[in-house]
Amino acid sequence: MGELRRRKHRYGKPFALMARDLDMIARYCTVDAVSAALSTSPEAPIVLLPADGPERLPDDVAPGLGVLGFLLPYTPLHLLLVARLDHPAVVTSGNVSHEPQIIENADALGKLDVIADLFLLHDREIANRIDDSVVRVVSGRPRLLRRARGYAPSAMRLPPGFEGAPDLLAFGGELKSTFCLVKDGAAVLSQHQGDLEDLATYDDYQKNLGLYAAMYDHTPTLLVADLHPEYLSTKLAHERAADTGIELMLVQHHHAHVAACLAEKLVPIDAPAVLGVVMDGLGFGDDGGIWGGEFLLADYRRSRRVGRLAPVAMPGGAMAIHEPWRSLYAHVVAAFGWTGFLAEFGESAPARSLAARPVAVLEQMIAHGINAPLASSCGRLFDAVAAALGFTANRAEYEAQGAMELEAVAARCDAAERGEDTASGGRAGWAPPARPCPGLAGPLPRSPGGTAPYVVAARFHTGVAAGIAELARTLRAAGERFDTVVLSGGCFQNALLLEQVVPRLEREGFTCLAHEKVPTNDGGLALGQVAIAAARHLESSPPPRAPASIRI
Repeated sequence: MGELRRRKHRYGKPFALMARDLDMIARYCTVDAVSAALSTSPEAPIVLLPADGPERLPDDVAPGLGVLGFLLPYTPLHLLLVARLDHPAVVTSGNVSHEPQIIENADALGKLDVIADLFLLHDREIANRIDDSVVRVVSGRPRLLRRARGYAPSAMRLPPGFEGAPDLLAFGGELKSTFCLVKDGAAVLSQHQGDLEDLATYDDYQKNLGLYAAMYDHTPTLLVADLHPEYLSTKLAHERAADTGIELMLVQHHHAHVAACLAEKLVPIDAPAVLGVVMDGLGFGDDGGIWGGEFLLADYRRSRRVGRLAPVAMPGGAMAIHEPWRSLYAHVVAAFGWTGFLAEFGESAPARSLAARPVAVLEQMIAHGINAPLASSCGRLFDAVAAALGFTANRAEYEAQGAMELEAVAARCDAAERGEDTASGGRAGWAPPARPCPGLAGPLPRSPGGTAPYVVAARFHTGVAAGIAELARTLRAAGERFDTVVLSGGCFQNALLLEQVVPRLEREGFTCLAHEKVPTNDGGLALGQVAIAAARHLESSPPPRAPASIRI
């Protein structure tokens, strides 16, 4: 396993596994009826399963995680490869990490010889490169985390009221990118494209835009893109608009998350506004700031920010994503000040770890606003807490690694140990006004001993869930009118968080909607973009009414 990771430059990120049958999977994981049905379905996705079976696989398959991703053979070739194996096989794309899969024999022989010892070649051209889909069962419901092979490019019906939607093209986001077109009133969401920051992925994204246009004979009358001016997808949309003269509409990131869930759930176009709770890493806000822990009162056409997580600096900008100790420093400074933090927690492991870092440089960056933008990001809060407990403090090898490891540790805690909604639970600072209360007091032990890390991690999840429900209740009491709460954004891939938030909101009398058929992460943005653009277009130029029938 270590040699494969070295050859692929894939350090830390979990591998998927292929098993001969469900009985083999059950040796390593719990397989419930829903997961079994998914695994044996025609779509044959990778299914994330609790790694709590009677047998164990090497920890290096999915380091630090409590789940394994299994899929069953879905082609005759797969059946031949695994038929005689008495153990699962690691399956990984034929690529160098972070690049698209190689689909031509010559490229494979020339570029993958440093990875593979043997090649099985074919003479059949691959027309459309596509990843495996990934699904996780949460609260008994299958939830797509990556929508690709088996699910895309099937068309999705738009909700009632969208029948007159124009032919649109939405360019999606930049990470976990997808695009979406509307043709004859139906939405076609592309397969997962990957991160457009990689040049090869960006080239493939543009190739697939052309492929879909040809397949569906699609010529858009309106283009839609994310509000972020530096997203490559947005820049490409601007170029297309300039070249073709087609109108371009920009849509705020978190509003698109909410609309994607509404569209998936077939909520009618003129339904009352909902409270959208969007928890993710970051997105460009209406005010030009970095958002990521948002409460929006929204429908398809409009959204209004009514609450947020208190903004905290990201020292080093994007470096704070890759080096979570930076987020930890920023959060403890926001909550306590550096001197106050050392006075209260100076003997703790997080304090000793931070004291060995170049915090004086970060202090100046934050004080003078140099490459340290403020962000109301739930993702960075999870990074900070993970770093406080010693997970991925130095460097994250892949997106959300710290949060995933934090969830895995927290899942070991039972309800009695987890406790209820106390300050020691690490309640996050959710409030309509901004205030620096990021909720780190619970996860920071005052001495080297004390509460076990898995209990601290679990109480932190409890505190965040309680804070979300508390602010929803507060907003309703303050006169905001909504009965439905939509949960979206990449942080809700966290099963533990979702399973704690939903019942709390339902006990308050709210109806909860969360993604199932479309990813809650940025893979669903493009669907939300077309829903918003179509609703606004129909409001400004509604389709002509059919003539009334006349009885004679």
